[in-house]
Amino acid sequence: MTIEDNAFGPPHRVVERGGWHDAVAGLKRDGHTFFDWLSAVDEHPEGFRLVVHLARPHPLDHVLLVTYLDRDDPVVDSVADVFAGASWHERETHEMFGITFVTADSEPTSTEPLLLPDGFEGHPLRKEFVLASRVAKPWPGGKEPGESDADSTHSPSRRRVKPPGVPDPGEWGP
Repeated sequence: MTIEDNAFGPPHRVVERGGWHDAVAGLKRDGHTFFDWLSAVDEHPEGFRLVVHLARPHPLDHVLLVTYLDRDDPVVDSVADVFAGASWHERETHEMFGITFVTADSEPTSTEPLLLPDGFEGHPLRKEFVLASRVAKPWPGGKEPGESDADSTHSPSRRRVKPPGVPDPGEWGP
């Protein structure tokens, strides 16, 4: 286990993917008995950073445990047998990022939809996921000089900026 500096919070303890389950179980044995949350970060194009936040009530301490997963093979051991509350977080992380959590006998955990409607295709928190709403209607973000809902004679004309996550015309959709 290595430590990665984090200027915005506690240090991350970084473990290899194969040691994920044992590291979480070891922290629980060491008194980190409060499971707070588990989620992922898309580190496009390298892969995913899987993070769990655990706390120890006495003496008060908390830790972020991190493992890195390949984009082509985002599979890791489930920790739902260590912390039952992790099951919901693993289902959400699977649904949003496409990370598969497996049991000790290498069977995938429940992948039934949790937050997204039935039949939804894709993983919306992956950076390569195209958000249809950004294609269908104008981007509501900051306006460029000269772009306004009101006429302005003071602003020079500039080309419209494509919103983030929208592909070039002809690459996606009708």
